[in-house]
Amino acid sequence: MTFHTFQTIGQLQSSSVIRRHPANPLLAPKDVPYGPAMVFNAGVTKYEGKYVMVFRNDYGNAAEETIEPHSTTNLGLAYSNDGISWQVQSAPCWSWNDEEVIRVYDPRLTVIEGRCYMCFAVDTKHGLRGGIAVTEDFNSFEVLSLSVPDNRNMVLFPERIGGKYVRLERPFPVYSRGGIDRFDMWMSDSPDLAYWGGSKLVLGVEQVPFANDKVGPGAPPVKTEKGWLTTFHAVDLDPSRGKNGWEASWKKRYTSGIMLLDLEDPSRIVGMAKSPLLAPEAVYETSGGFRNDVIFPGGMILEDSGEVKIYYGAADTVECLAMAHVDDLVRLCLEGR
Repeated sequence: MTFHTFQTIGQLQSSSVIRRHPANPLLAPKDVPYGPAMVFNAGVTKYEGKYVMVFRNDYGNAAEETIEPHSTTNLGLAYSNDGISWQVQSAPCWSWNDEEVIRVYDPRLTVIEGRCYMCFAVDTKHGLRGGIAVTEDFNSFEVLSLSVPDNRNMVLFPERIGGKYVRLERPFPVYSRGGIDRFDMWMSDSPDLAYWGGSKLVLGVEQVPFANDKVGPGAPPVKTEKGWLTTFHAVDLDPSRGKNGWEASWKKRYTSGIMLLDLEDPSRIVGMAKSPLLAPEAVYETSGGFRNDVIFPGGMILEDSGEVKIYYGAADTVECLAMAHVDDLVRLCLEGR
């Protein structure tokens, strides 16, 4: 079996077309009334005239730098009229009560044909699975499908393509890729959101100059004339990194990339920026968090004005917002900068 070698990536910076919102972090643990230690990796969409955010809560003690993630995670809910100021609901919206389920986390929201679907990750006693649920009120969720282990980071396209539902996903092929981490982005389709197949590779780690460890989906894609505008997470590993957050050791850095996928065949990349769209730079991204130097996009909204709102988790601790014009993002992908 071949084990991959890699070179460290070095310094990275965000694209000049993106700007962080001055109110960042938009959502922090102090804003949530039931006491989580971290709130991050939210799914965000527009649904029935409002912005809706379903966010991940993790629990622990930041002062003592301790956390026990398993069985201490649930999903919170917030609404907004402008996508910036959020009204957090008084209790979590979902924690799955099943003896097989350990925790549900990392929600991603997509509205398809007027219904709101949520992709999520779920730790079970027999492995990590990816799921899809549908909800009308964000208080009850009907689970439509669960993958076999190990698959996660699923996001749905907001419309059927060629008559089928389509999702991006990141399986964990440890054996076939020859090491602990070497994870890529794949695509599958479905006639009914329950049965999935037709799987194709979309993006490999080796195609991303600012990744040496893994890549995978970010926010659900949005449609433009030039293609599906699609964020992805890219991870680089540097063994020289030491304690970088609450954990005893954190050697990874997460950035966000941007690419365009073909409208009719989204397994085909039309263009991709060769540098990160967002790299950890702001203080709330690089310090004081559970895992510093982490950016993870989970929601993207294209406004009528052409502004694109990208919601992302920072340092696995807070939820933030960055913005750019859709034309600039498309040009960034097509020019490959």
